[in-house]
Amino acid sequence: MLMYPGGNMKKSRIILSAIAAVAMIASVTSCGGKKEEAKKLVIWSFTDELQTMVDKYYKVDHPDVEVEYSLTPTDQFPNKLDPVLANGNGAPDVFALEDAFVRKYIEQGDSLLLDLTDVYNEVKDKMIAYPCEIGMHNGKVYGLSWQAAPGAMFYRRSLAKKYLGTDEPAEVQKYLTDWNKFNETAKTLYEKSNGKCVIVSTTGDLFKPFQGARKDPWVVNGKLVVDPAMEDYMDACKFLKDNGYEGRQGQWAEGWFAGMKGELKDEQGNDVEVFSYFLPTWGLHYTLKPNAPNTSGDWAMTAGPAAYRWGGTWVAAYKGTKVPNLAKGFIKYVATDDSFLERWAKDTGDVVSNNNVINKIKDTYSEPYLGGQNHYAEFAVMANNVDGKLTQGTDQAIEGIWGEAVTAYVNGEKSKEQAIADFKDQVKSTLGF
Repeated sequence: MLMYPGGNMKKSRIILSAIAAVAMIASVTSCGGKKEEAKKLVIWSFTDELQTMVDKYYKVDHPDVEVEYSLTPTDQFPNKLDPVLANGNGAPDVFALEDAFVRKYIEQGDSLLLDLTDVYNEVKDKMIAYPCEIGMHNGKVYGLSWQAAPGAMFYRRSLAKKYLGTDEPAEVQKYLTDWNKFNETAKTLYEKSNGKCVIVSTTGDLFKPFQGARKDPWVVNGKLVVDPAMEDYMDACKFLKDNGYEGRQGQWAEGWFAGMKGELKDEQGNDVEVFSYFLPTWGLHYTLKPNAPNTSGDWAMTAGPAAYRWGGTWVAAYKGTKVPNLAKGFIKYVATDDSFLERWAKDTGDVVSNNNVINKIKDTYSEPYLGGQNHYAEFAVMANNVDGKLTQGTDQAIEGIWGEAVTAYVNGEKSKEQAIADFKDQVKSTLGF
C-alpha cells in the first residue's frame, strides 16, 4: 500500500479491513443478486412422523439449521393452512400434505407452491413412480413423499388353513386373483364355516381396491366419468351384503376392530370370524398390531384382486418462502435421501419411496406378526403396480357423493341405474362436472 509521509499505519489497517468486509459481503450477495439464506425453517404438519424426522435425523445431520415446528390435527390442518398461503402472512416455509387433500394443493401449482422439479430431476431414477405422479401438475413437481403406501389383503392364517386348506400367501392368493375368485372364496368360507366366517367385516374395505382397479379417474377433460370398476364395486357390495358374506360393520367402528381381535359378534350374539382386511403398508403397524396384539403370528398378507394405494404424506414448500434453497434441501432430505431413508425404514418399518433403499433392505425383513413373512419385499412389488395419475383434487368430494349412491343401492333403496343417475346429477349441481 502507498503510504504518505506521516500516514497512520493503524488507520490504514482499519481501512483495509473495512474494504475486505465490504468485498466479502458483495461476494455473498452477488450470486444471482440474492442474499445468503437464513438457517431457519418453519415447518407445519398434521403428523408427528415429520417431527420425529426433524428431531431425530435432520437436526442431527444439519445442526446449523433452526427448525420451528407446528403440529395441527389433520381435520383442522387445511383450515389453518389455506388463509396463510393465500395472503402470504405467516405462511410456513415447508408443510406436509395428507393424501385426502394433497391434490387440492398440487393442482394449484405455481400460484401457491415452490417448484421442486429441479429436485425431482436429480432423484427421479431412484424413486417409485406413483408418489411422484401425485406430486406433479402440468409437467412440474410441487410435492414429494418419502412413503409408498400400496395396499394388500391381510388374512388370518388359522382361518385360511381351516377353510382353504393352506395358509401360505402364494397359495391363498390363488383364491383371490380377481374379483370373481374373491366372490367364490367368500362363498366357500361362508359355506364351510356354516355361516360363521365372512371374508371381510365391511363392504367399505373393498372401496380402495376397486378404486385402484380403475382405468380412468373421476374427471376426464372436465367431464365426470364413472369407470366400470366403480360399477363393479357397487355389484360386489350388493353381492356380499345380500348373501351375508360380510360382517356389516363400518370401517373404524368398534365392530371393525373387534373382528381383528377375533371378538366380533352378530346381532344374536353368535361368534363371527373375519377372514381378511384390506389395508395399506401403515395398516400393519398402526391398525392391526395395536388393536389385535393377541393375534400376532396368525396373520399373513397377499396382493388380493387388485393393486391399490391408501394414504401417504407429501412435503411441499410455499412459493413465497424466503429460504427456497433451504426448503428444497429439507424436502430432498426427508423424501429422497438414501442414508436417511435407510435408517428411517429400518427404525420404523415404513415402506419408503426410494428404490435404492428398498432394494438394499427388502430381503432382510421378517415380520413376526405375519408369521415371519417378509412383508417389505411383497409391498415393494405392489408399489410399482399403482397408478398415481388416478388421483385428483376433487376425489374427496366426488367420493363422498358416490358413497351415498352405493349405500342407497346396496340397501335396496334405489336401483343401480337410479343411484348412478342421482350421483351424476348431484356431482353436476355441486361441482359442475
